[in-house]
Amino acid sequence: MSNVITSGSAARLLQDGVKKVWNAASKEWEPIYTQLYKTDTSSKAYELTVQMENMGLASVKTEGDDITFDSFRQSFAPKFVHVAYGKGFIVTREAKDDNQYGYYKKGARALNRAMNITKEVRTHVLYNTAFATSSAMTGGDGIAMCSASHINGPSGGTYSNIITAADFSESALEDMLKVIMRAKDDRGLAIKLRAMKLVGHTNSKFEFDRVLNSSLRSGTADNDKNVLMGTVANGVVTSPYLDANTKAWFIMTDAEEGLTYYDRVPLEFDEDKAFTSDNSRYKAYMRFSTGYSDPRGIYGSNPT
Repeated sequence: MSNVITSGSAARLLQDGVKKVWNAASKEWEPIYTQLYKTDTSSKAYELTVQMENMGLASVKTEGDDITFDSFRQSFAPKFVHVAYGKGFIVTREAKDDNQYGYYKKGARALNRAMNITKEVRTHVLYNTAFATSSAMTGGDGIAMCSASHINGPSGGTYSNIITAADFSESALEDMLKVIMRAKDDRGLAIKLRAMKLVGHTNSKFEFDRVLNSSLRSGTADNDKNVLMGTVANGVVTSPYLDANTKAWFIMTDAEEGLTYYDRVPLEFDEDKAFTSDNSRYKAYMRFSTGYSDPRGIYGSNPT
């Protein structure tokens, strides 16, 4: 009978005269994970993405000589392994019958809330471990998601998707945007990346707004135009779940295969009644994975 809800679990609900029945839960945040990942579906145990290396620069062809041939080579192959999550509760026949306020019939709402918050917490793990060697998912090169030493691929060379750790500010954002604009592909050729979203903890919301949305430069007496306005195409995402380092901040780019959320089994609910005990049982289940293919999909700063 461990964890079974019985009449004694909430004796007050068996009597008339209780003014209100409430719990500590209030309104939920709107889904945040959908703003942090490109979402996709899956019908397999795991998903695999394969990077194909680009071609390098063309060579000069002198008269009468053959052209130089290049090749397409397979590079990294990140793997997205889906994880299942489940939760439920059991209510005895007596507790359900004698409850005067229909509270246990509303238990699915509490279960739904628990599953939704679980999804947010788990999808934020990748961000909360973005700079750690024990990152929740290392990409194909086996390095933390945000690193100064990402490996390009078979042709060698490294690149960075971080800046020197700095608190968010006008100058720090400029530095990160410059790094993004200098991005190169796996053969060292320039690529065009756009800054799509600025991501950080809810503590940073007001500073984000000041730097991005002021018509003039923020925090100065100069009457200069705010050149950062409009540089982040899809605005700001702030989240209370980015709690490993509340000062960390990120820029999501439009790299084609950046951060991805795969929905293997969408959230589902079920219930039944045990024949011999008459206990009512309710459960919820979901299965998904998160990860990234191209680290150029996210750039970060991890200030102390």
